Amino acid sequence: MLQICRSGELSRESLTPHILVLPSKLPRLHFPCVARAFSGFNHTARRFSKNRNFVEQGQKQNSRESRVSLEFKLQCHSRTLFSPARSSSSNVKKKRYGGVLHSILRSLVSDNDLEKTLSSSCENLNPKEQTVILKEQSNCERVIRVFEFFKSLKDYEPNVIHYNIVLRALGRAQKWDQLRLCWIEMAKNGVLPTNNTYGMLVDVYGKAGMVKEALLWMKHMRLRGLYPDEVTMNTVVRVLKDAEDFDRADRFYKDWCIGRMDLNDLELDSMIDFDNGSSSAISFKHFLSTELFRTGSRNPVSESLGSSETESSTRKPRLTSTYNTLIDLYGKAGRLKDAADVFSEMLKSGVAMDTITFNTMIFTCGSHGHLPEAESLLTKMEERGIAPDTKTYNIFLSLYAGAGNIEAALEYYRKIRKVGLFPDIVTHRAVLHILCERNMVQEVETVIKEMEKSGIHIDEQSLPVLMKMYIAEGLLDQAKTIFEKFLLGYELSSKTSAAILDAYAERGLLAEAEAVFYGKRDYPRQKRGVVEYNVMIKAYGKAELYDKAFSLFKSMRNHGTWPDECSYNSLIQMFSGGDLVDHARELLSEMRAAGLKPKCQTFSSLIACYARLGQLSDAIDVYEEMISEGVKPNEVVFGSLINGFAESGNVEEALRHFRMMEESGVSANKIVLTSLIKAYTKVGCLEGAQRAYEKIKELDGGPDNIASNSILNLYADLGMVSEARCVFDSLKENGGADGFSFATMMYLYKSMGMLDEAIDVADEMKQSGLLRDCSSYNKVMACYVRNGQLRGCGELLHEMINRKILPDTGTCNVLVTALKKGGIPIEAVTQLESSYQEGKPYARQAIIINVFSLVGLHAYALESCDAIINAEIRLESFVYNATIYAYGSSGQIDKALNIFMKMKDEGLEPDVVTYINLVGSYGKASIFEGVKRIYSQLKYGEIEPNESLFKAVIDAYRAANKPDLAELVNQEMKFAFEGQDNSESEVEGESEDIALDL
Repeated sequence: MLQICRSGELSRESLTPHILVLPSKLPRLHFPCVARAFSGFNHTARRFSKNRNFVEQGQKQNSRESRVSLEFKLQCHSRTLFSPARSSSSNVKKKRYGGVLHSILRSLVSDNDLEKTLSSSCENLNPKEQTVILKEQSNCERVIRVFEFFKSLKDYEPNVIHYNIVLRALGRAQKWDQLRLCWIEMAKNGVLPTNNTYGMLVDVYGKAGMVKEALLWMKHMRLRGLYPDEVTMNTVVRVLKDAEDFDRADRFYKDWCIGRMDLNDLELDSMIDFDNGSSSAISFKHFLSTELFRTGSRNPVSESLGSSETESSTRKPRLTSTYNTLIDLYGKAGRLKDAADVFSEMLKSGVAMDTITFNTMIFTCGSHGHLPEAESLLTKMEERGIAPDTKTYNIFLSLYAGAGNIEAALEYYRKIRKVGLFPDIVTHRAVLHILCERNMVQEVETVIKEMEKSGIHIDEQSLPVLMKMYIAEGLLDQAKTIFEKFLLGYELSSKTSAAILDAYAERGLLAEAEAVFYGKRDYPRQKRGVVEYNVMIKAYGKAELYDKAFSLFKSMRNHGTWPDECSYNSLIQMFSGGDLVDHARELLSEMRAAGLKPKCQTFSSLIACYARLGQLSDAIDVYEEMISEGVKPNEVVFGSLINGFAESGNVEEALRHFRMMEESGVSANKIVLTSLIKAYTKVGCLEGAQRAYEKIKELDGGPDNIASNSILNLYADLGMVSEARCVFDSLKENGGADGFSFATMMYLYKSMGMLDEAIDVADEMKQSGLLRDCSSYNKVMACYVRNGQLRGCGELLHEMINRKILPDTGTCNVLVTALKKGGIPIEAVTQLESSYQEGKPYARQAIIINVFSLVGLHAYALESCDAIINAEIRLESFVYNATIYAYGSSGQIDKALNIFMKMKDEGLEPDVVTYINLVGSYGKASIFEGVKRIYSQLKYGEIEPNESLFKAVIDAYRAANKPDLAELVNQEMKFAFEGQDNSESEVEGESEDIALDL
């Protein structure tokens, strides 16, 4: 059915569309009951006679639903059973030539001197034989050399077939200047282009991504009076389909069917000046619209060379490849009913189906989520005697992988060999990607072994995926081995190298990334690409190795690679993020001097850095530079400036920039409005903060926890309990309440004297699992201490230590306050506090031991004591005092006295805290002699008079039921401290409350 020109012009099978294996990215449309749609392919089809034709039995579409609903039934009412079309599988063997052609072709391959071989064997070939020699050349250069030889022959007559072969070779090699010269030469030699010529040019330009230029060829074709035949039409539709210009492809096809070709939307007429005969050198961009279109348009078109089909005649496609293209077009466009209509029309028109037809329909069904229907198509395909090829199984492999059914995907991989086919590069690439994405190492290595047995090597696209899997699993030796093995036989592209570098860098494996980057390269492409430098610079930045990143950046030019916009943008953002603002500013100036345009993100990172550092005047300078460069600021830029001014308390400037943002048409996001709330909070402007918060409520998703916490903090500062509680409850309902939210509410309740409510919030915070760091523990423990729940504070302290959270200065401040509130003598508290502030060893442990002993958690206290005592290191007095207190309060008096004796053995003199703790121990054990001895020393001045020690003696006598002795000591204490008031203790009490609030 292909049109073959006189002189044996090449067939155009190469224009058959290639079906993609990867799942479609189009939105999924529901595809009900397609499994029954192909009832014409049921088992009874084999009994149909040869005279029966396929017709469309039924087609249903539910117009009430907005979704596309494809439900068609094709049944075999035909009396003729069409034979399947010849498969266009890649497994089709290459054509072989006999006789002299075979000998010449073999000589041309084996001999280095091409011209010599041509001269000796190709001077007497006829045009058809010359065509074969031209067509069989392996690359563009050889095609040109052979063509030049033929033209040098005395009796050579130029013909369109030879020019078509040469133009195709030049187009595939993207040698556009030479293609231009060849086209001009063709016109000068009086060789007029045919339908095949234009179809071929559309094909090569379309595959090069130059879709508009491809369509301009069609315009030129119509200007010459030619109308596209079916193969040319199919090529144009395929080019537009591959460019995802689905509507235009559909329009072009339908216009062709009614004999019309409207390309006026290209505005070509305004681009072409046919009256201008200038032949001066022009750029390629203007080639199609000037010289190409002048050349050839002057010559009259011979009717014998014109299209056999005239304009304005109705026609239908007759080629299998056209129907395949249309099915693929509508499938990728999501127009499933249209795809089904084309399939139905194909059957009704008696056009033979081939493997590509079914592959396309299978992919169309499966990529829209209808895998059962795709499976049904495979069954019907086999029933029709059309053998699935490797691509068929590749499609199913990818479809099931995309649907997450890995077992089914792997089953189709195994089926390929079971049915006698062989996996191709697409198969192996797909299955390796599927397995690597799921880190299925053993399965991957099984596939690699199968590939090696078949002599198949890992392709370059799969290499980074494999290495990423090995790296993720910590199998660095395997990653290195597979990389080095690949380099033994293949060249590594810059893009692939960058992907490998990124895989190492993402895991922080800088040494391995450097080994790849700086490694020796034994292939021609020694120069590293800019993308490799950019990834390596990014890797250094992620590791905060800014010096290395900058050094690598500066070395790029020395190695012949010039930094691009990405290089500068990455470094500037990196330095800005690391607060290296001077380096970032210098690079920005250098970038602009090099003629490169910084992105908005680059400016915003520098502005944010200045704002974060409080250098707002510099931030404004960069903002003004940004405006002068014509870069429009976004909400991030304005947000950084507004937040910077808000943090500095300059509410007026923050509001001015907010107005500027609104005037420039940039919508305020949550970050900007939250910064406004901060600004209003700084000056206590409740109305402005509430206004900003209401605007946040109007945005998608409503206020986040940052915005809510900001307004909550303002309500807490202003003592607005009801409003704060409302925001807090809303946060909890939405799951957004965090440690700051709970801490703010505890602060509010404590400041308002609502201690029970504060404790409730503290308990709720604990139950919510929000105690994750030192700060959160400190806030809850402070709340317990403020409310006098010292036992709860001690339990939280133990939980904190068990979770390996090291108490910090804030923790110790809370614990010191707990000791004061618990009645620990002020001398002991002061000693512990000063020891901690001076950074003495075991100061923190001593405070913790005292707290545990105070609240009755003696086991935890003694555990710490034993660890310290058994350490066999020299201890200071305050540590001994803490251990004496711990053992004495737990009732282990002997150990307390032993610690006291060890203290004296170390040459440490007891201080007042030591005596206080000893008196407590003596009293618990009713050792009156010990109490009496210390009291005598105190009474007769051997120990400096101390009120806390007097009270300890009194408490010891009272505990031993000696009220007369206790009263006697009490009178002695009054006499010793007569005239002193309690003003100092009152100040202490006030300071405790202040410390807890802080």
